[in-house]
Amino acid sequence: MEQSLGSESGPVDKSRVLNVKPLRCLVPIFPSSPNFPPFSPGQSASFMSANPSGSFPPGFAPFYPFFSPTDSQRPPGFGVNNQPGPFGFNNQIPGAVPVTSFRTPPPPPPPRAAANGDTGPSRRNYRTHNSGIQSQSQSGEVDEDVYSETPNQNAQYLSSFSMHATDAELTSKAKRSKSKSQKRGRKGQEVNFSSPEVDAESFLSNILNSCNPMVFDTFRRADGDKESVGYILMVYDLLRRRITQVEDGKEATPGVTRRPDLRSGTILMNKGIRTNIKKRIGAVPGVEVGDIFFFRMETCLVGLHAPCMAGIDYMGLKISQEEEPVAVSIVSSGGYEDNVEDGDVLIYSGQGGNIYRKDREIIDQKLERGNLALEKSLHRGNEVRVTRGLRDVANPTGKIYVYDGLYKIQESWVEKGKAGCNMFKYKLVRLPGQPEAFAIWKSIQQWKEGLSSRAGVILPDLTSGAENLPVSLVNDVDDEKGPAYFTYFPSLKYSKPVTWTEPSVSCNCQGGCLPGNSNCPCIAKNGGYIPYTVAGVLVNNKSLIHECGTSCPCPINCRNRISQAGLKVRLEVFKTKDKGWGLRSWDPIRAGAFICEYAGEVINGCNVEEIDSENDDDYIFDATRTYQPLGVLPSDSDGAHQVSSQLMISAKNVGNVARFMNHSCSPNVFWQPVLCKSNNESYLHIAFFATRHIPPMRELTYDYGIIHSGKADERKKRCLCGSSKCRGFFY
Repeated sequence: MEQSLGSESGPVDKSRVLNVKPLRCLVPIFPSSPNFPPFSPGQSASFMSANPSGSFPPGFAPFYPFFSPTDSQRPPGFGVNNQPGPFGFNNQIPGAVPVTSFRTPPPPPPPRAAANGDTGPSRRNYRTHNSGIQSQSQSGEVDEDVYSETPNQNAQYLSSFSMHATDAELTSKAKRSKSKSQKRGRKGQEVNFSSPEVDAESFLSNILNSCNPMVFDTFRRADGDKESVGYILMVYDLLRRRITQVEDGKEATPGVTRRPDLRSGTILMNKGIRTNIKKRIGAVPGVEVGDIFFFRMETCLVGLHAPCMAGIDYMGLKISQEEEPVAVSIVSSGGYEDNVEDGDVLIYSGQGGNIYRKDREIIDQKLERGNLALEKSLHRGNEVRVTRGLRDVANPTGKIYVYDGLYKIQESWVEKGKAGCNMFKYKLVRLPGQPEAFAIWKSIQQWKEGLSSRAGVILPDLTSGAENLPVSLVNDVDDEKGPAYFTYFPSLKYSKPVTWTEPSVSCNCQGGCLPGNSNCPCIAKNGGYIPYTVAGVLVNNKSLIHECGTSCPCPINCRNRISQAGLKVRLEVFKTKDKGWGLRSWDPIRAGAFICEYAGEVINGCNVEEIDSENDDDYIFDATRTYQPLGVLPSDSDGAHQVSSQLMISAKNVGNVARFMNHSCSPNVFWQPVLCKSNNESYLHIAFFATRHIPPMRELTYDYGIIHSGKADERKKRCLCGSSKCRGFFY
């Protein structure tokens, strides 16, 4: 071909190039050999597969480094005195070692997960597409206990995820998005949808500017603490919720799966807002045993478990002159045949083998990568972090990940799986002396199913049926039989409504308010967005939230009536050791989720100074107090619907579970004013939401605020919250 185009020294006659085709259109031509039949370009070439170490079919020969080369074929640096072993080298490889263990690359974004530990394409591929990530599902099931060593950079990182949908905010298969579109809503009403663009970078800038920013330098990214871990999780969830809110107002594109969890995590990764990127054996700074996560991306950002999809996380550990892989963390989320019934023992299945892959044949698992790392950890006896993935009762499509502490691998074996192929099994035993985590979840499940009784129960339902869920009264500390008598009432009691100067306009959303509907006046009052996600999570703290009133025709399950639908989690009033009665939940509570409202009797025309009894003050909610900033939880800055709230509530004689919430200088709950209008009358309520993810049986607390009156010093009480930021007193 080169001769036909001209010599190297002479010019090339381009007119003689008659036809140019891409390489993929060309049929390969192999030189014939004495022992192999030739074929012409018109024939299809016969491709054959052979083991690199032999044996080989006629006409084929091994290639370097699987053969003993001659001097002319020997590459530079190949010692002539080396005698080839089984694979062409004089030293046998003691065990399969990941290629990545031989070098220390700069910390990349989380690795791409290949299905079931394979390096081929994943069953579910996502690519960025405006605000969504395109999904091409090739298999009915997605498994998480997998591993891949291929790093991703920047935008390519999102295109490779094959995680399962972990949130009800995941939406797909709807009409194509338009800037303005008309469609029929529930009950046939006409709905006008607007489709704002999602500017995630701008959202993040607003979040960082409206809170106390934290600088993540090299040291803070390498080693975190409780403050930095909390900051990252808060910023991540706020960004995810904000993206979800805007995407809810857009019509979904067919085949596009919206993944605000992945998008938010990628943005933070690229911005360097992450910590504990240095892999380590043992505990992770800032992460406590029992902490919960609603997204795998959260565990990546805080360094608990680096792979977003893989169930086994490992690192290279140098032993004398060699380096071998050791496991540092595993996630057991139900993708494989794990035995998770015992609270202190976990039978963990190895990775690979195409388990639950419908597009591949199930094969025996191999002792490589994560499986090899677990085997090495068994012999070394190093600690392994264990995170258990549990079903989210509130969201059937999602999971909750519970960090269960440190385990050690006690033994390993191979057994036949359900499909008849060999699987590696590893028995992990929890180290003693750690706080309870997964064991608490199992105990609560037994209480709910009636398999065991809750110790210290005084009343199975303190509310006497006034709430949709029972609230138990428990004392396992002393002999006190309960708090002082009061009448349980789930909401506020107004002696008279507050007249609103502005005319009240009710919505006409028969089946419920829909996000993006510009015709809904209730949505318009909230700045054009429903303040809650589809999962009922508050997007961000606002000066005032407008919910639908009694004159609105939408049902009680309308997304703009979250605080009116009653309790969503199973609560428990319990006796504390040193703070009287307190409140906690049997169920996990995600950040931004509604907990309850502060119920009681609204005090009209009265000042706190006029309340004489000290007992009364214990059950007073005063919205006129000054409250400390919520750390990194930003508020809206436009102030469009700010109200000068003089609301004061007494829960001494009439109230609900909120009256038992204690004060903390580092609270996990915050209060939010919610206004419901009806026929020019307004009713202001105080709703409580979770500041961060709250594990079961962890006490719920909020900041009581500060009094600036002349008698403030007389009303001070000693604070026993135990927080590192404790002010030492409260009012």
